[in-house]
Amino acid sequence: MNSWTFRLILINVICFALSMNSEGVLNAMALVPAYIMARPWTIITYMFAHANVTHILFNMLGLYFFGPRVEQEMGGGKFLGLYFAAGFMGAGFSFLFTPYTPVVGASGAIFGIFLAFAYFWPRERIYIWGIIPVEARIMVVMMTVLTLFGGCGIGESDVAHFTHLGGFVGAYAYLKLYDRRSSRRLAPAVPQPASPSRALLDRWNKIDPEKLHEVNRGELDRIREKIRTQGAGSLTEQERAFLDRFSENLS
Repeated sequence: MNSWTFRLILINVICFALSMNSEGVLNAMALVPAYIMARPWTIITYMFAHANVTHILFNMLGLYFFGPRVEQEMGGGKFLGLYFAAGFMGAGFSFLFTPYTPVVGASGAIFGIFLAFAYFWPRERIYIWGIIPVEARIMVVMMTVLTLFGGCGIGESDVAHFTHLGGFVGAYAYLKLYDRRSSRRLAPAVPQPASPSRALLDRWNKIDPEKLHEVNRGELDRIREKIRTQGAGSLTEQERAFLDRFSENLS
């Protein structure tokens, strides 16, 4: 109940309740991309405004079913960043393609959460209408194709198709950035071997190549050249073991 998924649902429901009987409140929250400089708050408020009960119901169901698992995977802060990154990019696509069309709804942000779910669990099955099983990755492809068709004028005219597409793009960019940062943070440090002591170097230098087999003599020459050019600290464990093996009987 303390998750960001629940908080976002709660904020959306409260905003819908406030605007349900007030067209003025809904208009104040709606994003008209071309007027963003005059109404800068709408780039955020449009994500929490909905036109009718059906609109908010389907968006909140999507957030309820997919949000908790994505939030658990990413953590609350990163999940919230994903929601807004998708929503902002949805607004950006609306600005590019439908600048004078008012936009309301969390759909762009929710589409971003759909994409994140498919990103983390691409083969997870989603049951359309609770009956038809479709892998999450296939579901995203289907949604993208339908969105592109809708944006080209095929299908419902009152759906902000380009906002949805922008949600996908914003979420994908955010997830790639999230992956890079996570990889840097979680990558284990590679322990660096300590540089050999002066006494050990002296012992290695006493190895007589003339007493070695031709193959071993060539390997010794290669390792000595590596020490000369890169330093003794660059030697691998195998190279050190080679030198130790042929110098162990030397005083």
